[in-house]
Amino acid sequence: MPDSHAIASSDASRAVAVVLATTETSGLRCPGGTLLDRLTGQLATLPVRGVHVVARSGDIIHAPGGTHMIGTEGSRGLADDLRRIAKVARSSVGPVLVVAGDLVAHTEALAMLVKHPARDTGALVSEGGEEDGSPGPARPPVRTDGRYVVAAGTSFHDAGEAGGTFRGALQVGVPDLAGFADTAETLAELAETGTFGPMDGGEVPGLLLTGLVRSGVQVRAARLGRLHADRMTGQAEADVAVSRLAEVDEGEARLDAAVKTGDGFFATYAVSSWSRYLVRPMARFGLTPNAVTGISVGFAALAAIWFSVGTRAGLIAGAVLLYLSFVLDCLDGQLARYTRSFSPLGAWLDATFDRVKEYAVYLGLALGYAAGLDVAGGGPDGIWALAVSAMILQMLRHMIDFSYAGARADASRVGAAWARAAGSLADPAGAGRRPESERRAAFAGADAGRAPGAAEGEAGAPAAGAGGGPVAAGSGWTGAGAGRAGPLARADAGDGAGPGTGNAIVRLSRTMEKASLTRWFKKIIVLPIGERMALIAVTAALFNARVTFVALLTWGGIAALYILFGRAGRSLSR
Repeated sequence: MPDSHAIASSDASRAVAVVLATTETSGLRCPGGTLLDRLTGQLATLPVRGVHVVARSGDIIHAPGGTHMIGTEGSRGLADDLRRIAKVARSSVGPVLVVAGDLVAHTEALAMLVKHPARDTGALVSEGGEEDGSPGPARPPVRTDGRYVVAAGTSFHDAGEAGGTFRGALQVGVPDLAGFADTAETLAELAETGTFGPMDGGEVPGLLLTGLVRSGVQVRAARLGRLHADRMTGQAEADVAVSRLAEVDEGEARLDAAVKTGDGFFATYAVSSWSRYLVRPMARFGLTPNAVTGISVGFAALAAIWFSVGTRAGLIAGAVLLYLSFVLDCLDGQLARYTRSFSPLGAWLDATFDRVKEYAVYLGLALGYAAGLDVAGGGPDGIWALAVSAMILQMLRHMIDFSYAGARADASRVGAAWARAAGSLADPAGAGRRPESERRAAFAGADAGRAPGAAEGEAGAPAAGAGGGPVAAGSGWTGAGAGRAGPLARADAGDGAGPGTGNAIVRLSRTMEKASLTRWFKKIIVLPIGERMALIAVTAALFNARVTFVALLTWGGIAALYILFGRAGRSLSR
């Protein structure tokens, strides 16, 4: 007899899909049937344990026999669609995938959501240059902060200065399901009152994404890169979209996605530019990310030993080994993303051994210099004080980073909880009748600890929505005031706010992101781990340990001040 606990665990790790076949475009023809047939067939190849197809009442739906169909449900309109999704969310023990029935996408694109080891909340997004297509009802606008969606819009809601589009597939992780169901039901109530105007069922995925973001839920931005995912508006477009899928090698696209975006300058150009070619061979040989982490630690230990020799040859050998250790440090993450084998243990090992390796290298450098070998220009005078100071500085920097990240996470949880608590107090329809100026003020600011209407941004600036974007005029969802539909600010909304909000530090930071040169300057000045490893290797190989530690303390001190003032400025802007 099968173990019931094992069955429950398996179910909890697999998603339930809700396919919205509520538009005529779901029935467009493609090889093998309709777009809906194609989509449900793709879901049958993924870890999806069941599929709900929501169609308009009276529609006849056919699906491939391999798909585990839970049922086809007749729906009467937008509000009914949302309530049916809420019902699925409340009953599911695993993640819920909501996908438009007229979506033409690579299977690998859908796998970015349902096969992600975290089984978290995420949305398929395309950003500038990734795919053709301007924002519209089938491509709602979104803005990301690098990792998360911080603003999303619909034909009714403004996403502010959006830099990308949502591509019709959204997964909600188990921890967010209850709030997601509440959001869907609230949106259904507003839809019934006509708040959203002539919005139809085709906009349900985008409307749900907007609701999640404005409720304070962290939505991972699953970027398409070279992959395609687009909703269809006509037969000719569908024919072209299906044929375009063959133009992309899904394996290569998966490898591209394994290389971390937003890395430092050194990691991007001196490591990831070639290390990606080692990922697939490592996967074929069965190497695990944790094994690669262990090999990286071994190379760092050898580097420390060679540094401790104190000779010029030893310093050069140590520098080369340190570089290779860092390459492997990047590769373990790339391999984890490629094989989708993330784990809390792996993340902990990676973060812990990064510190261990760095401090071991400091120890080796100090030992070699203290030996006083003439060839390295060494001697014991003050080298240990420099080494300890460099260690303490790095500890302080990490303390600033981790404490700030923890504070942001706490603020996000508090903001989302407050949004749910505030949600039971007011009538959304009544709030929607307030004057436009009051409705804007009701949702001003990106401060998660500030009640809607508590404060404005800078004078004359538009009020910020929960995702940081300005509130759309006439917005019912945004105009629900202190009612249950009121979108609360995300804890990180200040980072993604529109260009007219935030203090001088936040506005300067946002301006610097727009130009490549200043964007790289921002990444380099904080002395990320890649730049630190490069600085250690170069100064040790060409000079000696004293120069290395002085360089680390100088650059590291500037970086610490930059980070401290930047964090303080962003915190004050919330």
